[in-house]
Amino acid sequence: MEEIEISSAKILVVEDENIVALELKKRLKKLGYQIPSVASSGIEAINKAEGFLPDLVIMDIRLKGDMDGIQAAQTIRERFNIPIIYLTAHSDDETLKRAKQTEPYGYILKPFEEDDLRTAIEIALYKYQMENHHDK
Repeated sequence: MEEIEISSAKILVVEDENIVALELKKRLKKLGYQIPSVASSGIEAINKAEGFLPDLVIMDIRLKGDMDGIQAAQTIRERFNIPIIYLTAHSDDETLKRAKQTEPYGYILKPFEEDDLRTAIEIALYKYQMENHHDK
């Protein structure tokens, strides 16, 4: 596996609220990350992850359609081994329990500060790199 240049990592944003998605994309670009695509449903997220294999996925949990963000994250992790950070307004016990089972690399609650976002991304990418580097 090639080393990810953390500051220019490609991130797939999965968020079904367009205004939130655009704001998140703007903040991430300001922090220096590449955002090749935004998805608004679980199926679209899986297809886009397969299409350009991002370094990281930032996933909302509540999405439009039959598949929520946790189900989409599970599929993305199993198929492509891409790290996931959840970004959500939901922190109830049941949601947290389901989210933990997908072994996310972070969990950010909305509303969030830019520093929280940057810190979570940097740690997730570093942890992912270390785990995958040491496996070889």
